[in-house]
Amino acid sequence: MLLSSLLLASVTAFAPARLAPIVFTGSPAAVAAETFATDPVLVDWRILGGLDLNTGKAPASLEALDGKLVKIAAFIVPLEDNMQESDEFLLVPYFGACVHTPPPPPNQMVYVKMKGGKTVKIGWWDPVMFEGVLHLKQTESAYGASYYEMEGIDSKPYAPPAKK
Repeated sequence: MLLSSLLLASVTAFAPARLAPIVFTGSPAAVAAETFATDPVLVDWRILGGLDLNTGKAPASLEALDGKLVKIAAFIVPLEDNMQESDEFLLVPYFGACVHTPPPPPNQMVYVKMKGGKTVKIGWWDPVMFEGVLHLKQTESAYGASYYEMEGIDSKPYAPPAKK
């Protein structure tokens, strides 16, 4: 329990970084709308855990993320043991999660299907920063249930934020 709490704290304690400089060419409102319209929203696993497992109801803050471009720090769990890379997998908040042992609860798993059949390297023990379009949609499979689906766009190795 302590290890998963420490990992959750380390994975979620960072701020999103800008990937490109902002160039101001219009009114402040127009620039803000254009600049931030496609920036992914950083999602914390505690937000996803807010979906009530008994009722299936999501708080307004979670419902607002439905259909939005998000990024989330996670671990990839392949759907088959021998997979080295895949275009379909699960994201979970901690390493060692497995669909063959008691899996994480459905509000702590995200089923991902990569856009355009792009594949992602599966590193069981390597945290990633994952980006995609999140959907609040329950998925049932032989591997368990997930209350979230994501159209995957990109995956990068997770790097903790620099200390100030």
